[in-house]
Amino acid sequence: MLAVTSVLLLVVMSGRFIKYLGEAATDGLGAGLLVSVMGYRIPGFLEIILPLGFFLGILMAYGRLYLDSEMTVLSACGMSLQRLVVYTLLPASIVAVIVGYLSLDLSPWGAREAQRQFDAQKNRTEFGLLTPGRFQRLGDTGQIAYAEKITDGGTLMHNVFISQRAKGADDLVLLMAETGTQYVDENTGSHFLLLKNGTRYDGVPGDADYRVTHYEQYAVRLADPEVVALRLKSEMKPTSELMASTQLEDKAQLQWRISLPLLVPIIALIAVPMSRVSPRQGRYMRLVPSVVLYMGYVVLLAAASRAVGEGSIPVWLGLWWVHILFLGIGLALMFNWHHKLPGYHRVFSGKR
Repeated sequence: MLAVTSVLLLVVMSGRFIKYLGEAATDGLGAGLLVSVMGYRIPGFLEIILPLGFFLGILMAYGRLYLDSEMTVLSACGMSLQRLVVYTLLPASIVAVIVGYLSLDLSPWGAREAQRQFDAQKNRTEFGLLTPGRFQRLGDTGQIAYAEKITDGGTLMHNVFISQRAKGADDLVLLMAETGTQYVDENTGSHFLLLKNGTRYDGVPGDADYRVTHYEQYAVRLADPEVVALRLKSEMKPTSELMASTQLEDKAQLQWRISLPLLVPIIALIAVPMSRVSPRQGRYMRLVPSVVLYMGYVVLLAAASRAVGEGSIPVWLGLWWVHILFLGIGLALMFNWHHKLPGYHRVFSGKR
């Protein structure tokens, strides 16, 4: 289970990291933000990946026992189907508790913190997004800025260069300074960049008619950042808030969170008979149909959750019919395996 979960988590995180890199390049977000956001998103990945890893772990472990005829020996020594199911449900209950904690508490918390990170980054001024040692264009202002290094937690810039040109004008203003710091005017709330010990060059490029001004302090008005308020989606809200809500989307999200830990013992019940293979079939004979069955389970849960949120399915029916359906499938597989009914061996062994 741990091996499969680790591999799947690596694959999912790699794909999501590439997506975040694209968003960082498009929206001008800092690259350092991605690491913390990925850390906050791990619980949301695990709540889906961990049940699948446990499901595949049962199939691979029990499949190996069948392949080596060890399960046949255990059966001959008195290992009953009921005892095997009980032994399987014991670790399944532990995994269900872990998934429940991820789904009900840790995952929505991580989603909220990740969104706060994005909003805090967007609420920063454009100079707050500067990367040391790089020339960067600042939004639609026409300004190009450069800072050799940035210290004091991103508040003090050294060897600052700013190029700015007014729209429709030929004049170019170049500002150079030893240091630059940002501050907010207490009276107006406006943002300023305070440059110290620098020079201003003002004129038309190519002409000899230009002005040079040396200054000790020079304040540059910055565009005020657009304040982005945190808007909690249903998947970000705490479970206690969902329980008190009357909105259909919140009720659907609550049922989805409860469904994930319920999924674990049901797929464990399905995995026990699906892991049965003969030595001639090979260890991975059942993996493909088993994974298809698991994906069908998750897809139906997601579709039912969306339907509840849209009002297409009544809340009292919700996602519970999906669990009942697959619980019935698991019990049917167990019954067929236990009684060796005709047709079961032909369907699941590939024989005709």
